[in-house]
Amino acid sequence: MTEPIPELQGIARTLLVPLACRAIESSRLDAALSDPRAEEVYKILGSNPDFLMGMGKFDVIVTAMRARQFDAFAREFLSRNPGGMVVDIGCGLDTRFDRLDDGRMAWIGVDLPEVIAFRRNVLPDCERCTTIPQSMLQTSWLDQVASLDKPVIFMAEGVFPYFSTADVKPMVAAMADRFPAGELVFDAAAPFISRHHNRASRVLKRSGLRIRWDAKGPHEVEEWGLRLLDHWYYFDTPEPRLGAFGWVRYIPLIAKATGVFRYRLSR
Repeated sequence: MTEPIPELQGIARTLLVPLACRAIESSRLDAALSDPRAEEVYKILGSNPDFLMGMGKFDVIVTAMRARQFDAFAREFLSRNPGGMVVDIGCGLDTRFDRLDDGRMAWIGVDLPEVIAFRRNVLPDCERCTTIPQSMLQTSWLDQVASLDKPVIFMAEGVFPYFSTADVKPMVAAMADRFPAGELVFDAAAPFISRHHNRASRVLKRSGLRIRWDAKGPHEVEEWGLRLLDHWYYFDTPEPRLGAFGWVRYIPLIAKATGVFRYRLSR
């Protein structure tokens, strides 16, 4: 039986896009990311290609590559902090817990109440995998994170670009105040790439959204009191699945324009 999909507004309208990307990619023999749980949920929801909101094959592979790198940063953190906690901000229908679970970790997903209500129908909470129905900007959800008293890495995949730095900075400051030894991972693009997406992205046009992230580079965020620990760009190493787009790695301005960044929440 297919699970009905509710009418969602704003950013919530895009929650099926990364799920569909991961499921479609995972089903390939040469998949860049293995995500059987995403395949399962995608099927439950009807396996509708329209979930991609107009994304093409290149968009699918780069979305899978992005998820793979978030996972890599999380696994590295958990290897240093056994039994630690991963907090996915704007979790949507993320299946990261299933991809990472080592039998000890804890996972918390934070998203809007209407998103969490839908999520729980297809990805129910369990003992070490729980969700909080709250806007990330209403930072009282940090109390629940703190109550578990575990080393924590916060991850915001495909989330911050929809907000300005002025929107995000107070939340990050609250996180840093409560968890100075914690880490934060998010993805972002240079302003010229954001302007291009706002003109050309089918997902943005269909959802009525815009990219608003206005930091000029990853080091600008360090001025908030954070410390950049690591970074990853899509063209750092050859990726056969990128095909002809692989030539971009030889143009630094473009190759280093979009990436995933890992910070410590204190200097």
